[in-house]
Amino acid sequence: MLFTSATFAFLYLPVVLAGFFAFGRVAPAAAALWLLGASLFFYGYWMPEFTLLLLASIAGNFFVGQRIAAHGGPARAWLIAGIALNLGLLAYFKYANFFLNNLNAALGMDWTIGRVVLPIGISFYTFTQIAYLVDTWQGKVKEVRPVHYGLFVTYFPHLIAGPVLHHGQMMPQFANPAVYRFDAAHFSAGMAIFCIGLFKKVVLADGIAPYADAVFGPVDGGAHPSGAEAWMGALAYTLQLYFDFSGYSDMAIGLSWMFNIRLPFNFDSPYQAISISDFWRRWHISLSTFLRDYLYVPLGGNRKGSVRRYVNLALTMVLGGLWHGANWSFVLWGALHGGYLMVNHGFRALTGRLGWQSALDASRTASVAGWALTMLAVVIAWVFFRAETLAGAWRMLQAMGGQVAVTTDPGVLWWNAGLHARVAALWCIALGAAAAWLPNSNRIGTFLLQWTADQPRGRAALAGAATAGAIGLIVLNTTRSSVSAFIYFNF
Repeated sequence: MLFTSATFAFLYLPVVLAGFFAFGRVAPAAAALWLLGASLFFYGYWMPEFTLLLLASIAGNFFVGQRIAAHGGPARAWLIAGIALNLGLLAYFKYANFFLNNLNAALGMDWTIGRVVLPIGISFYTFTQIAYLVDTWQGKVKEVRPVHYGLFVTYFPHLIAGPVLHHGQMMPQFANPAVYRFDAAHFSAGMAIFCIGLFKKVVLADGIAPYADAVFGPVDGGAHPSGAEAWMGALAYTLQLYFDFSGYSDMAIGLSWMFNIRLPFNFDSPYQAISISDFWRRWHISLSTFLRDYLYVPLGGNRKGSVRRYVNLALTMVLGGLWHGANWSFVLWGALHGGYLMVNHGFRALTGRLGWQSALDASRTASVAGWALTMLAVVIAWVFFRAETLAGAWRMLQAMGGQVAVTTDPGVLWWNAGLHARVAALWCIALGAAAAWLPNSNRIGTFLLQWTADQPRGRAALAGAATAGAIGLIVLNTTRSSVSAFIYFNF
């Protein structure tokens, strides 16, 4: 069920909200159980055949977590078993065909296991539960309430596309009786942020998407773009991806505020970053934090010398790329970012030894140059992320580098799709300016939460305006010939 669908907005959400607060007035435990059931229905509405897999994963991880918390020495064995179980399921459903196809290509064989369908959201709920097991082993958490644990994993605003949650972020909220009582201030601010996220997705991301698809689709099929088409196609996807995923994250945060629940912010204007390290502190923050805490640091982080640090950075980013999908293009995307981070850390180490770093940090010119170089690197890497074939990615990069293999009329790919190059340029300029200069929704949301708390009379007006805006956007989305899912649903 999509957040942008009429079924969700006009039926599912009102019923779930009404039931949650109705039960909350009587018994918070009943409200938590209601929200758990609603979240399972939300998941099963889309892929009912995998609901049992989700429930089995929750039950198995809860059981292992109990064993880890109850045992001393054997806890490590339970942790290893739990992580192996989670990664085994993820490997089978997400990577089995990928590895088998590559093995067949290497050995000249024709082994097959049939088509393995990827359960939606499995990457997110697997990482969420791995983090829970590790935190339990480290003594940070001890969960004894199966309903709360199940809700922590299945909570519908984050279940399909994140953010990746930590047990400690959610359980204190589920245990707070005030969460189960309606709060007009939270509801109004939540509706406003939900509407902002909906606008990002329905108007901005879906609006620019055709200009990216019209280039990448034919190029994957063998077409050769002009330089202008390649650059604007890559920029269009760069902006589509940002407004699509940040829009989802805003909607998840807004929905959660309606339920008096806080989700962590997942974006902090990443296209305003002035270095690749800064970019990864701002982009998909929950995944970056997971990779740092549960992969980079256990590998040794920066504690075992500079060479090992760079190896750990590269390995972490390659595995982060592979997490996104079973495709060599994702591996190369991760490897590129690993290389970027190695260069970035090496440059900072060199300028630090030379005594230049303070001056560079204070220089406006250096910041602008750093931003331009970062965005260039990010856009180039997104080509691998978007292209469905390595050959298509290579044709895009050749054209972006000025090497057009055949004579191509500029704009022909858009013309073939019934689009116009000038409109593509206007979309890129407008959305690029918004991403680079406008304040992000985190700050807007924080302001609105405070404003609605301080201005009770303004809550109804804000909620009414946001509701009207959301209804208009949902109706607009419904009238389209096709409704697009969020990009990160694929991961």
